[in-house]
Amino acid sequence: MTDQYSLVATERAARAHIEQLDPALDYESAQTVASIYRAANAVRGHATNEVLRPHDLSWTGFVVLWVVWIWDGLETRHAADAAAISKGTLTGVVKTLESRGLMTKQQRQDDRRLVDLRLTPEGIALMNEIYPKFNAIEVKVVAGLSSKRKQDLTASLRTIVQDIEQQKS
Repeated sequence: MTDQYSLVATERAARAHIEQLDPALDYESAQTVASIYRAANAVRGHATNEVLRPHDLSWTGFVVLWVVWIWDGLETRHAADAAAISKGTLTGVVKTLESRGLMTKQQRQDDRRLVDLRLTPEGIALMNEIYPKFNAIEVKVVAGLSSKRKQDLTASLRTIVQDIEQQKS
């Protein structure tokens, strides 16, 4: 395989275009954000191929199952927010998960406008089966990092998320 589109070649090409556009632009910040994006997509693709696809789950379907699973049920607007998807996307994902018998929707008694999501026993069993496999992927993709580097990376990424959340406020 040629390294024409390798990480290093891509970074070199991006830097050339960015600096040509305006030498004052902050390439280091662009490279950092691009690296976050590439790493997230690499992990997502790997986990999808290795763990989710054999169970006919999309990444978004898994994330919705996961957030509802960890919270033992969740109101739809909170599920969409926790999964970082729109309410419209959540509607389609929930419909698919419901049709597979993995999730249920239930109108709230205290406010009929609100809908709670819960995993069915089959949904819980699926999460109990696949999460250990998913975690094995998580372990594998960060195996090259020491415990200290994992902690530092986690702290840095949390800072980015918190800064973005504060900017939204």
